[in-house]
Amino acid sequence: MVKIEALVRSNKLDEIKAMLESLEIPEITISEVFSNGGPMAPTAMYRGAEYRVNIPRVKLELLVSSLRVDEVVQAVSRAARTGAPGDDGTILV
Repeated sequence: MVKIEALVRSNKLDEIKAMLESLEIPEITISEVFSNGGPMAPTAMYRGAEYRVNIPRVKLELLVSSLRVDEVVQAVSRAARTGAPGDDGTILV
């Protein structure tokens, strides 16, 4: 068994869940997290000071057979992709 963690935009959650159901991945753990940092992080001004904005994300954790790791990682990557610059998400195996 291999653990896969993915940090993705929350608006892509339904698409990812549907994709995982089609692959017959029965259980996933979903957590709300915030991402802060990176070169493409949005910034805002408050009282004359610039700061980076915390970006709401969803963290998915799932266990899959070691034989299906590549298939699941590629499917999650395709479903989570938005096409926006700097929004690659993160997938850890």
